[in-house]
Amino acid sequence: MREASSHLDAKELYQRAIERDRHISLATVYRNLRLFKELGLVDEIRLDEIHCCYEIKRSTEHYHLLCTSCGSVIEFKSSLIAKLVAEVEHNCDFQANRAVLHLEGYCQKCKKKSSL
Repeated sequence: MREASSHLDAKELYQRAIERDRHISLATVYRNLRLFKELGLVDEIRLDEIHCCYEIKRSTEHYHLLCTSCGSVIEFKSSLIAKLVAEVEHNCDFQANRAVLHLEGYCQKCKKKSSL
């Protein structure tokens, strides 16, 4: 996962794992992902009801843009979201442990394809 330049799903992680050790099964990958998630080592990003991808948990907040056409996941940061969370915490007398946000739509490549 650390070597990945993008977010990977379980099958992509499995493909990378068997390049190193042919004895690893897809079930092993799923079990380890579940354990890593429970231990707080990875975050699961739900793409829809069925599909998800994973990334190593980070200490800095970041958010995701999900392309509903090609499935790409693009990370972004925004100080506006941090300000919004602070305002909601204040107005609602609430302490947020984490803010999770993803926006669904079309990436730059898919927008260009659909406009042709």
